Amino acid sequence: MNNKYTLPAAVIGISIALIQPQAARAISSNNQVDVIGERITVLIDSKEPGSGVIVKREGNTLTDTLLNRGNARDKLGNKQAQITDYDQAIKTNPNDAQAYYNRGNARAELGDMPGAITDYDQAININPNFADAYYNRGNARAELGDMPGAITDYDQAIKINPNFAVAYYNRGNARAKLGDMQGAITDFNQAININPNYAEAYTNRGTLRAELGDMQGAITDLNQAIKINPNFAKAYYNRGTLRGKLGDMQGAITDLNQAIKINPNYTEAYGNRGNARAELGDMQTAITDFNQAIKTNPNDPLPYNNRANARAKLGDMQGAITDFNQAININPNYANAYKNRGFVRAKLGDMQGAITDYNQAININPNYADAYFNRGNARYKLGDMQGAITDYNQAININPNFADAYFNRGNARYKLGDMQGAITDYNQAININPNFADAYLNRGIASLALGDKQGAIADTQQAVDLFQQQGNKESYQKALQLLKQLQQQLSLINYQ
Repeated sequence: MNNKYTLPAAVIGISIALIQPQAARAISSNNQVDVIGERITVLIDSKEPGSGVIVKREGNTLTDTLLNRGNARDKLGNKQAQITDYDQAIKTNPNDAQAYYNRGNARAELGDMPGAITDYDQAININPNFADAYYNRGNARAELGDMPGAITDYDQAIKINPNFAVAYYNRGNARAKLGDMQGAITDFNQAININPNYAEAYTNRGTLRAELGDMQGAITDLNQAIKINPNFAKAYYNRGTLRGKLGDMQGAITDLNQAIKINPNYTEAYGNRGNARAELGDMQTAITDFNQAIKTNPNDPLPYNNRANARAKLGDMQGAITDFNQAININPNYANAYKNRGFVRAKLGDMQGAITDYNQAININPNYADAYFNRGNARYKLGDMQGAITDYNQAININPNFADAYFNRGNARYKLGDMQGAITDYNQAININPNFADAYLNRGIASLALGDKQGAIADTQQAVDLFQQQGNKESYQKALQLLKQLQQQLSLINYQ
């Protein structure tokens, strides 16, 4: 969305208006990719090797009875009574590693991760080769955010049981959280080698491949996950999200439809389907999806942000602000919502309110190039060219390929009379985006101000050609009119 700024310049009798600054990425939505292991399962899947399923043992009859009763209560979901039975089993036999392990599992199910870790510690002290205890302690540590500690435990579980597929899988998840994408993929590879039908491992490997730019590899993995498990909602969701990022909105909607069919309460799937519909210009249906996402999870700020974006595009600015307010109430550190609300406030003419929001977005995320860029635009509108340039500088420092920031900084420099500085910025914008018609036109205008009539005509001609190719009729007509005036003036000068 653009802002109208005009700069009258009396050069050889021609009234010239500098093309408006760009407001790129002023409103932005969010997509969510669901990595299966983002919330690592605490208890071992009983289908995996080293499952942690309790095996009946000969020995202390009372201890076995208490263990078995605790296990039965586990199946009934009575965790507190289950812990009481394990307490009694441990009191009867303090060297029973299995009892500590089972109590740790029950505590983990109740969310008591520190208590669970204490029990797993004790189980490992009694039985240093207890692979499942290392694995579940790793899971508990991961839940507490201790990824290095989790990886150490998964390492030990794998050392004891080299065929422990789920340990490789969760170690891959932990490595991904630490930014070690290649290490994570290596672990997912190993999990798949051990268990070729491990749909979750294919899904997470596909997600990481997408992050590393291997889109085809990502799609192949997600296809395989769906082939293994046709009812795997998250695999459809991730494939749909990836298709959306690749520009295939209809394919994205098809996959997200399937994810929602499998899981009618899939908040993120409604949200991303809404984003895909918004990309196709169907704002009203997008809002319907965002409404459903909010209904399934009223405490998720993301659908409020995205519904606000759709409302803004429909011209409902007050409705948009209401939604941004709600997103911020839920998550006071939601930088994107502050930035988007700032943009809407600027559209309503509230520049100071917009700047306040951009300030907050930058406080939360000091590397938020778009927020600096938009704050620069607001300062430009208020006539604060030096402040605008400072913000554009910061946006460019963060993102050296930010063509619009170079372009707008060039406009601010032009306003301050720094024609050569403006031309330097337009040059850079064109280097980044060779089809940047506005930059050619404004460079031509700045060149004209410096007396370079031939350069001005060449740039204006290039702008005319690009506007025509891009179907921008209004800008094409204005640039063509300027070109004719320039050519006429040059002919008169040459004639004289």
